[in-house]
Amino acid sequence: MSRHTATIEWQRAETEAFVDQKYRRAHRWRFDGGAQVAASSSPHVVPLPYSAAENVDPEEAFVASLSSCHMLFFLSFAAKHGLVVDSYVDEAEGLMDRDARGRHAMTVVTLRPRVTYRGRGPDRATEEELHHKAHEACFIANSVTTRVETQLPGA
Repeated sequence: MSRHTATIEWQRAETEAFVDQKYRRAHRWRFDGGAQVAASSSPHVVPLPYSAAENVDPEEAFVASLSSCHMLFFLSFAAKHGLVVDSYVDEAEGLMDRDARGRHAMTVVTLRPRVTYRGRGPDRATEEELHHKAHEACFIANSVTTRVETQLPGA
């Protein structure tokens, strides 16, 4: 078992009444290793200027978390398979919609990994199998009800 923590900090500006819903949503995420991330609500949820479009929002972080977890397992499985990965780029996308109960939810996240290898890479079936194993091992994907799909180039 392991524990993972984050500290989320927000402070109301003195000029903000707060109860009128006209307050800034920008805040900071701090992590145990010292990393800090400027965060905010999504402008799709809370309109500008109360959101900070340049900051990471929870929905983007959710998509990034799924993508990152998948990538890390994929890299590990590729190395164990004797493949040398030179780069991995995933332009992942999450779809916010209503779930079966009518609640807003991230209903599907689509991963679009593009992997380049040193020398000759694996055949399509092997690469698909490595992505399947990564999906099965990803504890973030195993923790959510969101459908997580992987689309490889040319699929």
